[in-house]
Formats: sequence, C-alpha cells, structure tokens
Amino acid sequence: MTDARVVPGRLLLSGLLSGAGLMGAVDEIVFHQLLHWHHFYDRASGAAGLVSDGVLHAATLSAVVAGLALLADVRRRGEFDRLRWWGAVLLGAGAFQLWDGVVDHKLLRVHQVRYGVDLAPYDAAWIGAAAVLVIAGALLTLRTRRR
Repeated sequence: MTDARVVPGRLLLSGLLSGAGLMGAVDEIVFHQLLHWHHFYDRASGAAGLVSDGVLHAATLSAVVAGLALLADVRRRGEFDRLRWWGAVLLGAGAFQLWDGVVDHKLLRVHQVRYGVDLAPYDAAWIGAAAVLVIAGALLTLRTRRR
C-alpha cells in the first residue's frame, strides 16, 4: 500500500540538503584536500584539522544521501518538479557557502579561505558566489511557485 499524502516541503528539503551537501563536498575536496588552503578547523593541531575535515565530509555526504532519498520519495509520489528542485539545490548550495563565508570565516574564525594573502578578494569572491547562488535559487524557486 502506498502513502498518497502530499508533503509540500519534501521537494524543497530534498533540494536544500542535496545542494548544501554538494557544495560542502566541493569545498572540502577542492580547498581542503586538493589545494591544502585550510581545514574545517584550523585553530588547533594538524591532526585536529584532519579530524574536522572528516566530520565535515561525513556531514556533507549524509546531507546528499538524505536529499537523494527524499528525491526518490518525491519522484515515487509523482510530485517532482525539476525546476523547483534545481532552485532548491542552488539555494542550499548558496546557503552553505554563505554560512561558511560569514559565520565560519568571519564570526567564529574557525578557518579562513586562505592564509598568507590579502583576504579581501577571497572573501568577496566567496561571499559573492554565495549571494549569486542564493539569489538564483530563490528566483527559480519563486518562479516555479507561481506556476
């Protein structure tokens, strides 16, 4: 027996989790592992930084898995709206990037984008990219809401 109840936020939550998880994974893979610019937590030993990266990796992978599980359920229920989901993915990615740039980098200072350089251009690019993603996701999500 299938559950025919419509859960309106399920599609958006799926996209938000998927987007945040994917952006977190890109951040960790590119800036933490490939470029070695920082760890998630840089205010302690190198070992603590590696452990914090592992925790971040587990959290981002869990978010992607949860988002995709919700997406499978939404598709099974016949409630999938491709553009609305992609809007939520962009929102989630931008929200992760904005949180990281403002809260992690500036307020909590757990790490910076990069060390030994003038941070202003890096911060502008980091937070600017986040703003572009949030705005694009919000516009796409609102556009699909009116249909």
